[in-house]
Amino acid sequence: MVRSATDVWLLSSLLLSAVLFPARAGAPDEFKLNFPVRCELGSTCFIQNYVDHDSTDQVRDYECGGRSYDAHDGTDIRIPDMAVQRQGVEVLAAAAGIITAIRDEVDDVSVRTIGRAAIKGKECGNGVVIDHVNGWKTQYCHLAKGSVRVSRNERVLPGHPIGLIGLSGDTEFPHLHLTVRHLNKIVDPFAYGSEPTVCGSGRPIWTGLTGDQLKYRPREILNVGFTDRPPTMDLVESGEATKYPTNLESEALVAYVRVIGLRQGDQQIVTIRGPDGVIHSEYKAPVLDRDKAQYFVASGRKRKAAAWMPGGYTAEYTVARSDGIVLRKTFEIQLGAK
Repeated sequence: MVRSATDVWLLSSLLLSAVLFPARAGAPDEFKLNFPVRCELGSTCFIQNYVDHDSTDQVRDYECGGRSYDAHDGTDIRIPDMAVQRQGVEVLAAAAGIITAIRDEVDDVSVRTIGRAAIKGKECGNGVVIDHVNGWKTQYCHLAKGSVRVSRNERVLPGHPIGLIGLSGDTEFPHLHLTVRHLNKIVDPFAYGSEPTVCGSGRPIWTGLTGDQLKYRPREILNVGFTDRPPTMDLVESGEATKYPTNLESEALVAYVRVIGLRQGDQQIVTIRGPDGVIHSEYKAPVLDRDKAQYFVASGRKRKAAAWMPGGYTAEYTVARSDGIVLRKTFEIQLGAK
């Protein structure tokens, strides 16, 4: 789980003790934010966590869902895996302003590997703070070591590259943690001016995003694919799963899916059908007994004949609840010549 930044040069400990939301009064309606990652939201990058709108030890995102964690003060924008991160994904200034703080020397290592004690006081990892007009600030965390491209007191325009997504600080996966503040109070850029007890209230302050990209999605699919061996979460996160494609002589044919935002009561099913339409394999996961920030499932079997039947294999992934299917995805692989 990704924790919010606590660097003394970025944010006082008192400010982190609670998540507060500003009223509209005194905040200019014209202030807007460009999306801060060079990616396509919902396609090549995804929202992992929204701001926590609950002031207690419970969790509530702006739609009263669970896509957050306790006291999370920003928006986590994640990319599919480490292979994409190694290619270099740019982090961009969300609005015009002046660079007031930077850090660029923290190693890119998962907190699961080094432990939180090793990054105490540097939970943001490599980061940048930008001061904007009328008391607005944005903070960018978990940038790649050595990737920061701006200097203190430098003026930047919207869309100016400031670094690359990394794995520095308190994080287990490559992403940008963006915190937005107005007059030192946390703002949810998807729900500015929201009422504390009203689900879906407030308004987005993003510019340049389509209505579909702004749409709240309780669940999203990060990765799908076929491989010739039993996949693992780590194999998919590293990007290595794509290095083991299935062919006619492969020992196994497996389809895998990684998804975020699953809810208690969800049941996942992965079904593969062969070129003849017959079910090749199927896996029905147990009904979830609690919400899951991310989950990984796969279905497949070992080869029994001398080779796999040539043709197209189709995998279907569904998430079902008592009232029907709430998420569906199909994907294919072609074995042999068409």
